[in-house]
Amino acid sequence: MAEVESFDDLLASRKLLKTSLENSRALALALDKTGPRLAEIDRKLASSEAAIRPSSSKNCTFAAIRDHVSLALGPAVAVLKIFNSIRELEKSLFSGPFSDLSSYLSTIRQFEEALKFLTGNCNLAIQWLQGVMELLEDNSVADGKYIVNLRRSLSILQELQATREHACLSGAFDKLEISFKQILADISVPLALTSLTAEQACDAATPFPVLILQKLQAIVERLNASNRLKNCMSIFVEVRSLNARKSLQALDLAYLEKAITDFDDVQDMERCIEEWSKHMEFIVKHVLELEHRLCKEVFGSIATGVWMDCYAKIAAQSGILSFLQFGMSIAESKNCPIKHLNLLRIFSVLENMRMDFNKLFGGEACVEIKTMTSDLVTKVVNCASEIFWELPVQVELERQSYPPKDGGVPRLVSFVTGYCNQLLDDKYRPVLTQVLKICQGWKHEKYEEGLVTNQIYSIVREIAVNLDAWSKTYEQRPLSYIFMMNNHSHFHSLKGTELGNLMGDSWLSAHGQYREYYSALYLRESWGKLLTCLSQDNPVSSDLRKRLKAFNEAVDDMYSKQSNWVIFDESLRQKMHQLVVQALVPAYRSYLQKYSLLVEHSDTTRTPKYTAKSLENMLNTLFQPRQIKYRSTIDSHFTGKQRNAVTNQFRLTLTAM
Repeated sequence: MAEVESFDDLLASRKLLKTSLENSRALALALDKTGPRLAEIDRKLASSEAAIRPSSSKNCTFAAIRDHVSLALGPAVAVLKIFNSIRELEKSLFSGPFSDLSSYLSTIRQFEEALKFLTGNCNLAIQWLQGVMELLEDNSVADGKYIVNLRRSLSILQELQATREHACLSGAFDKLEISFKQILADISVPLALTSLTAEQACDAATPFPVLILQKLQAIVERLNASNRLKNCMSIFVEVRSLNARKSLQALDLAYLEKAITDFDDVQDMERCIEEWSKHMEFIVKHVLELEHRLCKEVFGSIATGVWMDCYAKIAAQSGILSFLQFGMSIAESKNCPIKHLNLLRIFSVLENMRMDFNKLFGGEACVEIKTMTSDLVTKVVNCASEIFWELPVQVELERQSYPPKDGGVPRLVSFVTGYCNQLLDDKYRPVLTQVLKICQGWKHEKYEEGLVTNQIYSIVREIAVNLDAWSKTYEQRPLSYIFMMNNHSHFHSLKGTELGNLMGDSWLSAHGQYREYYSALYLRESWGKLLTCLSQDNPVSSDLRKRLKAFNEAVDDMYSKQSNWVIFDESLRQKMHQLVVQALVPAYRSYLQKYSLLVEHSDTTRTPKYTAKSLENMLNTLFQPRQIKYRSTIDSHFTGKQRNAVTNQFRLTLTAM
């Protein structure tokens, strides 16, 4: 049964294979017939493609060009409109800012925005036109004239795009700078030292009217935004420096150019230092204070460094450095007591303006002025301290010199006592104390109270020793008594002065007693000895003539020797006149009266050389100074030449040291 089923399956498979073979033969025959037809179709498609290809390419190119031109038209039209607007704005900029600064600044801002917008639209138009140019050049669909025009348009747009600062805008900034300078020049008025009042000094807090200040600030901010601040600062420095110099031109500043050797005398130097102190205060507290405020107001909104740099240049060009150099020349001169007082004056001026200097010149921009000021203060403090400590030694070294030939008060004594009086008064003592404290602090030494008074005591002691030594150099003893009497009187006259108050009443009284003591010695050793010529009893006529002759010769000789001696104190001089007259004239008058009869009955016709009155008149001419000298301060002690002589003595002493 199984074998029958297998045979049937094989028959079925054979039939299926035979049918498939017949179908394959029919398909192969059909394919053979279709192949040539497909080849023919292929040939026709190829020729059709070749025929339609140029037309399709051109259509695509024109479509692309159309799209690029459409996209470029918008920016190009905008460029044209903006350019027309710029032309209109140019007309406003040409007029300048002189009539309406606010409107002019607004026009500049609009002009800048228009230029910026113009540049942006030029960029877009250029990009699209460059695309059109590339399509035209690659596909050769336009003639040469069209290409040339397109290139010219691109060139124009590229030039507009490259315009960062329009010539008209640059001119507008130039006009702003001119306007800035004009506003400054119109409002800049030199200050006058004589007319400056406290009210005007307060007004310096707002140096310019508010509206003017706002205009200047607006111009500065506008120029700074356009990177032209440097020109603006240069203009400001130029105008304000000139104004500061004009403020000083009215002053007589010739002394600033003087060398130390060019001063006529000590008084001339002191006058110049007094002028210097006034002018220094004027330039710092008023001229430069004003410039400092103005720089901050005008340029303060930009940056701190800007206005400080601007102010530093104005300060340097104003002449402040010449004032500091003058002080330095005084400090660098040879040491002497007069210089000491001058240094204290200079220090007082600088100390009174210390806060002003810190405020005006504390920044790094003013480093030159700050350094020079610091050097000046250092030099003044060191020199003033050095001179003060050397004073007793200087007085001691003068001991080898000679006293006055007329027995008067030595210039050194008058000078030093007057000098000490000035050091002790309210004007100089606080300054000297501060100078010494500063110098001690620099040396890391502690300042001790009473240091100034102890040094004054030392100076006075050295003077006393000098007087004793000088009195012993006189060959004539009466002259040495006159010398000591004059000097003790000088010290006694210090009552009520700063030095007298320091030394005390007992010291003053002692000098008064010494004055009386030496006046008594003087009378006994000089005029008192002449009375022996008139003391003989029961004279005869011949003896009378001899004694009168001897008396006359003694009087003449004594008067001749003492005619050049001086007593400066007027009250003491009058007192000595009275004492000499009382000691001599009454005895002489009595002598003449007692022996008048002998003279009348004698055979001589001679009359006495001196009457009592003529003798008294002659004696009253003694001790007269050639020039009245006052004793209140150093200024009134000496004339310029005398003070120079004392100063030169001290200079030589210091040089020898």
